[in-house]
Amino acid sequence: MNIVIMGQGKIGRTLTKVLSKEDHEITVIDINSKTVENMANSYDVMGVVGNGASYNVQLEAGVQKADLIVATTPSDEVNILCCLLAKKIGAKHTIARVRNPEYSNQLYFLKKDLGLSLIVNPELDAASEMFKIISFPSALKLDIFARGKVELAEIKIEDGNPFDGQILSQLYKKYNVKILVCIVERDDEVYIPGGDFILKKGDRIYITASHAELSQFFKLLKIYQHKLKKVMVIGGGRLGYYLSEQLLSAGIDVKLIEQDENRCLELSDLLPKATIICGDGTDQTVLQEEGIDNTDAIVSLTGIDEENMVISMFAQKYGIKKVITKIDRSSFVGMLNTIGIESIISPKIISVNRVLSYIRAMTNTESSSLKTMYEIAEGRVEALEFEISESSEIIGIPLKDLRIKKGIIIGCIIRRDRVIFPGGNDTIERNDSVIVITKNQELREINEILQ
Repeated sequence: MNIVIMGQGKIGRTLTKVLSKEDHEITVIDINSKTVENMANSYDVMGVVGNGASYNVQLEAGVQKADLIVATTPSDEVNILCCLLAKKIGAKHTIARVRNPEYSNQLYFLKKDLGLSLIVNPELDAASEMFKIISFPSALKLDIFARGKVELAEIKIEDGNPFDGQILSQLYKKYNVKILVCIVERDDEVYIPGGDFILKKGDRIYITASHAELSQFFKLLKIYQHKLKKVMVIGGGRLGYYLSEQLLSAGIDVKLIEQDENRCLELSDLLPKATIICGDGTDQTVLQEEGIDNTDAIVSLTGIDEENMVISMFAQKYGIKKVITKIDRSSFVGMLNTIGIESIISPKIISVNRVLSYIRAMTNTESSSLKTMYEIAEGRVEALEFEISESSEIIGIPLKDLRIKKGIIIGCIIRRDRVIFPGGNDTIERNDSVIVITKNQELREINEILQ
């Protein structure tokens, strides 16, 4: 595809890096000539220096022939204007990053009446991810497929977990629940496990199941956590606001700590049901005075990664049930796992994944369409949801007879309202939704699972 990316900030650079490795023609636009030069030299992309909202700049970048433009400049208004202009010039699809909470209630209008294909809000998307974790605290992370029918949960095998030393095939028989362990992370390696795989303490495992089966499974393991009632949010920026709003709507008590006095006044008006504290959330005295020992969850959302790490480490020392940390620098993620900080959220990565999922869905084939995509295990594995059409080569063939490539597993099959965790005699049928877990970063069509 011909893709134009306007703005080379965190999201724009990451998209350029990923998409340039795939079979796309990429052009980047940025007002900073040095940034454009660096991107053009580092990746196989064309570069244009200038304002992405300028008609002449867009023409120079070839927007009139573009299949997609993605506007990720720092300004919401400029991003919207870029997309409107690009659509008029001839671009087929447009994606805009829009972050301002004032626009969050206008997203339907922006998409429908202004012709935007997708609106990405990093803070709102990250808040939704955090809300899912808080709503189901037994998991370190939770992704949802098939309109909520299937969940992909991440947990870590700690001391005393009955998974330690278990062979997967025996585990399924022992607990008699419909789940599938589809990914195992161990010592910087990622495995797509078979039935003879033996789990060990320290493994991070990813499980697919329905919500009810997942809850039942965690109860059997005695690691099920009941709904959290009190959450302390450190940092009152956009992300802190979006998360607090969702938590309050779910009836969860929120105490939000923000250092800027003027912002605290704004938050008091925006979130009248929350307790707003004006103070330094990195000061342990403030945290103790505000009742950290009477809190179910701590969410650290300051603008500085190092501060969020320190807050989370302090919260874990205090024995807080659920600790969630916002991290912008992906290089920190592996380090955090080694020191026990487990639930990590990156707004940049979440937004990039949403855009990539949309782009890959644009390449749907006659045999299947890609509905949902998540990058997991630090981007080394993808979980893909395909909807099967009647022309697919795999329809009606027992899975045991399909020659599926190594490093790929069928996580589950959704047939109408049924969730099937398939055995060798099960088949994939027309109109099924199929969850595929793969280490193959280029899998974009269901028939490509075959050797």
